Amino acid sequence: MRIVLLGAPGSGKGTQSQLLVKAYGVPQISTGDLLREAVAKGTPLGLRAKAAMDQGQLVDDSIVLGMIRERLARPDAAAGFILDGFPRNIPQAVALEGLLAEIGRPLEAVVLMNLDLGVLFKRLTGRRTCEDCGRVFNVLTSPPGTPPHCERCGDMPRLVQRPDDREEVIGKRLEVFEAQTKPLVKHYADNGLLRVVDADAEVQTVFESLRRAVGA
Repeated sequence: MRIVLLGAPGSGKGTQSQLLVKAYGVPQISTGDLLREAVAKGTPLGLRAKAAMDQGQLVDDSIVLGMIRERLARPDAAAGFILDGFPRNIPQAVALEGLLAEIGRPLEAVVLMNLDLGVLFKRLTGRRTCEDCGRVFNVLTSPPGTPPHCERCGDMPRLVQRPDDREEVIGKRLEVFEAQTKPLVKHYADNGLLRVVDADAEVQTVFESLRRAVGA
């Protein structure tokens, strides 16, 4: 299994990735995690990334690709991988294809977790987190009671909305995602790699659709 998962914030991409990891024993490779790990360990690529970030610059694609190359060389990626968070644009997609061709491990599929932006907006703006235990609720789809409280922690803990779940922030994030993703969707469709999964369903239903989409 060698796939890229595309999905907007709130589409369930993280949940489905973990189900694939558990079912098929292949790693989920998040470029954000790779960057944090490399910086923390002070690897050569990590030092280059940190230098860019310290100067307020974006980390160069060549650095990220180098990290992906190193990650794919680890034994746990021998049976495949799930790429999450990369590519985000056409130049990155082309560069990734070149890297994977070079190491003889081309993509088998690119899966778009498809969900109406209106549904995504409600999912994300409705999220609340218990200050005590970190449990996440959604006041629109799985309300935590009246008054809102955490059943695990009782009536006292407050349920708070994270700053990046506020309406104005979510609206901007979804706009950026849509603008970035449309060209990628066309690119992968033109290359015969795109699979579309309806993400507006129960977790297990989406997972079965995902398995069929990647031929697993």
